[in-house]
This record gives sequence, structure tokens and C-alpha cells, in this order.
Amino acid sequence: MITILLVEDNEMNMDMLSRRLDRKGYSIMHAVNGREAIEKATLNKPDLILMDLSLPEIDGYEATTRLKGDDETKQIPIIVLTAHALKSDRERAFSIGCDDYDVKPINFSRLLDKIEKQLDKVSG
Repeated sequence: MITILLVEDNEMNMDMLSRRLDRKGYSIMHAVNGREAIEKATLNKPDLILMDLSLPEIDGYEATTRLKGDDETKQIPIIVLTAHALKSDRERAFSIGCDDYDVKPINFSRLLDKIEKQLDKVSG
């Protein structure tokens, strides 16, 4: 089963996305801040990470930078999910290594397409 690490500090967003992804057959792990995301990604090696940018403790930018800078986790695709919709936010996210970018509110079918595209790249 494909495992997705969902990094989100908003409980409603976490719950909604978790339930919808679960119904699509994905196994979901949760992290509510960047520190926890780094720990869980390093320990569990999920197939994909959905990363919010505005997080407590360590924000999504720093968490992504650390994960992409680590040989143990750099191959895990990271899709940023954020309310930051400016072109400069998008450019910054790609400059630190994210693999794709999507804005909130989430369009679930568009997000699923992005998830499948990233998983296809990894599987080959």
C-alpha cells in the first residue's frame, strides 16, 4: 500500500484530506509540524509527502529543505499544499526542492492527479 505523510497543522484540513485519501486506498501518516514531519519521514520513508508551508516549530520551507538535503529522504516526492498563492511563494518552494505545488482550498481531483504523477515518476 502506498503511504502518504500528510503534514498539516489545521485539524479540519487534516481530517478532510485524510478521509478522502484513505477512501482512494492510500495509507496516511500525520505530522502537525515540521519537526515531526522530518522525524516521521526519516523513520518511515513514506512514498510521498504533502507539506503545508505554514507550520509551527519548523515551517514547511525549512522541513522541505532538510528533507531534500538528506540522502535518506531526498528521493521522497514532496507536494506543497499552501494558501500562499503568489508567484514568489511558488518559486521559493521549487527552489528548495519541492516536486509540485498546489494551493488551498484544495481541488481534490487536481491534487490526486499531482499525487499520481509524482508516484509514477518514482516507480518508474
